[in-house]
This record gives sequence, C-alpha cells and structure tokens, in this order.
Amino acid sequence: MPVNLIQAGSFLTLHYRLIGPDGGDLINTFDDKPATLSMGTGELAPAIEARLVGLPEGTRTTLALAPGEAFGERNEEMMQRVKLSLLHELGDPDAEYTVGDVVQFPTPDGQGGYAGLVREVGEDWLLMDFNHPLAGQPLSFEVHVIGVL
Repeated sequence: MPVNLIQAGSFLTLHYRLIGPDGGDLINTFDDKPATLSMGTGELAPAIEARLVGLPEGTRTTLALAPGEAFGERNEEMMQRVKLSLLHELGDPDAEYTVGDVVQFPTPDGQGGYAGLVREVGEDWLLMDFNHPLAGQPLSFEVHVIGVL
C-alpha cells in the first residue's frame, strides 16, 4: 500500500510544536489531541507549509526556521506613532496604555482588525509596533504527521 505524501491542498492530522528562540513552547499539541488542518488555507505559515510538502505520512521531524523565515523580518516602518486622541476615538475614551499592552485596531473597511504592541508611551502618543511578535525570530517546528488525505 503506497504511503501518502503531503501535497498542496492535503488534509493533515498531525501533532506539532512551535518552539521559540528561547527554547520554550509557543504552541504544543503533543500532550492533547492532534490538530487537523488543510494545506494552503493559512493555518500554518507558508514557510512551514513549504517544508512539509513531500513528507510522508508517519514522519516525525524537527525543522529549523531561520530568523524571519516563518513570520517575516522585522520592519522598522511597522513602528508607528499613534495619537492618543485617535485611540480614544476608536475605542475607550478613558483607556490608559502601558508599554507591553496589545491594542486592537479596526481595518479601514471596518470588517476586520489587527493588533499592535505598545513600545513607548508619550504625552499624547503611543509608539506602536505592528510587526508580528515572532518576526525576525529563529524558530523550530517539530511535527509528527499522523495522517494525510
């Protein structure tokens, strides 16, 4: 009986663990039920999906992802000052912000949202970091491919 290989569009059952630059688990399904996902639907970063293509069912391996490979490089242009008056207009007018807070912003069409991390607090502004929190970080991805359809 032939072994199924992961392809674009495959439906997968797998255990996986995303390991941060400090060696700690960011996500780990090994101690719980396995994950099910479809390749090409954005459930995994494209760089991770590209590394999975061609792996046979039953594979257990760890993939090293270079800094920026999984979630892009850090982009200084994604650091933006935002006026507190705008934040109060978009959200809670009495909100107070501190370094490390994650702030949700609506997309221009109002249909979705995105998040930014407060890096600095000024008198009437916040310095927001809109980079993915793992941008520019080296990561490891451990996977055990249980099933491929």
